[in-house]
Amino acid sequence: MNTTTLAPTGANATATVTLNEGFMARRTWGDWLFALLVVAGALFAFQKYSAAMDGYEKAILAFTVPVVIWLGWFWRPLRHLMLVVATLSLLAIVSYDGDLRRGDTAFWLKYFLSSQSAILWMSMLFFMSTVFYWMGMFAKGQATAFEGLGSRLAWVAVALALVGTMVRWYEGHQMGPDIGHIPVSNLYEVFVLFCWLTALFYLYYEERYQTRALGAFVMLVVSAAVGFLLWYTLVREAHQIQPLVPALKSWWMKLHVPANFIGYGTFALAAMVAFAYLIKQQADEVRWYKLTPIWLLGIALCFVPIAFRQRGVGEAGGSYWLGYAIIATLIVGGILLGRKRIAERLPSFEVLDDVMYKSIAVGFAFFTIATVLGALWAADAWGGYWSWDPKETWALIVWLNYAAWLHMRLMKGLRGTVASWWALAGLAVTTFAFIGVNMFLSGLHSYGEL
Repeated sequence: MNTTTLAPTGANATATVTLNEGFMARRTWGDWLFALLVVAGALFAFQKYSAAMDGYEKAILAFTVPVVIWLGWFWRPLRHLMLVVATLSLLAIVSYDGDLRRGDTAFWLKYFLSSQSAILWMSMLFFMSTVFYWMGMFAKGQATAFEGLGSRLAWVAVALALVGTMVRWYEGHQMGPDIGHIPVSNLYEVFVLFCWLTALFYLYYEERYQTRALGAFVMLVVSAAVGFLLWYTLVREAHQIQPLVPALKSWWMKLHVPANFIGYGTFALAAMVAFAYLIKQQADEVRWYKLTPIWLLGIALCFVPIAFRQRGVGEAGGSYWLGYAIIATLIVGGILLGRKRIAERLPSFEVLDDVMYKSIAVGFAFFTIATVLGALWAADAWGGYWSWDPKETWALIVWLNYAAWLHMRLMKGLRGTVASWWALAGLAVTTFAFIGVNMFLSGLHSYGEL
């Protein structure tokens, strides 16, 4: 932080006073240039697309401008990300030139910038990022280089995920005025949202705490989500853009779903940090059968294909689940055998605990906002704020779980082992609320059935 130091002179000069500069005084020319570009972009969007916006969407666009500027000032790497995403998205829109058939002939669209191409690149890069983070975990002399490459690939994957989302939004509107919508309406679209949100929050903490070792753990859950996304595309052709069902034709969706998935993403991040905490804690345990966290990971990974096949959704892509089982076995075996090396690479228990706490705190705040918005949406769509629908019930369970976790942390000093196990249990609860309800239960929220 920039400071100004005033040193009093004279006989009474006994102290030095340091004044912190104000927030606006610390802005650089780059900050103001970024703000100008955001305002110009918003005016361009309004001028070009205002006819397709209702009053609520225009208000959201206006509110987005100061939020985006603040985010770019708060964390400067976001500025570069936003500018890259805007440039590539505009390149895709110009390449289409209003004709979606150009997606099969224009080079940039066919191989890189159509929504499906960008999302497939995102998927591959997240997998590669995970591999390089783990190579950094075990490499002796090149750990920093491998982890740095994993981090850069994660950034590129996030950028392409956002490009794919923006271009998919444009493609939907080009298909027809009743088809275009913000891409957060089905399982395919929200899994893309989950992947880039989780990775982006991790990249913030990576820079904030100056450690890349946690990427090996956090990218596991991102890669698992990517794996599901690819399978879901295979068996359901979920990448096809479909019109919204009537209940989703609401501006509430544009607010409720992103807020919800900030919660899901940060809860998942906290759980993987908690897993790393437990691995570090039990690294010196020689009795392999007492390494509970690793075995629980193995059981959870094995449960996924079993659960899907029991529900009749895993028959397609049988070889996919075989590959999944082989990779899951290698991951569990690698963590089991290399736990001491992993523990050496991980940051201190204090850092792990702090990242876990801050992730849950951020997630809880946004999940609370999402729950309130969901109740308002329900009142608008169905005439009541709460109906004890399975999705609503499990959302309440998730909220109560993390409310209790934060209460115990702030009031009783919850730390360490118990907090980590609780965060891992929270991921199980959150996963069921996210996916399990769609698989095993039905109700008013069954828009993303498997």
